[in-house]
Amino acid sequence: MKIGIPKETAPGERRVALIPETVRKLAAKKVETVVETGAGMASSFSDDEYKTAGATIASSYEDLIAASEAIIKIVRPSDAEL
Repeated sequence: MKIGIPKETAPGERRVALIPETVRKLAAKKVETVVETGAGMASSFSDDEYKTAGATIASSYEDLIAASEAIIKIVRPSDAEL
């Protein structure tokens, strides 16, 4: 299973669906994660922290979607995201 974590696009939303600690726990269970570059920045998590935890970093939303089997978000996807 590959779980995708995109940047949140809702105005004022600073949270991210998974933090690096959770990515590490999922990796230990053989669950792969793909994180859109910059997805954790508003929550003070860098791409390097996600990489260290075991995630792959996608360079764009389109690349994230192409590489993921499921997407996890905080806020309901916008019409454009769907």
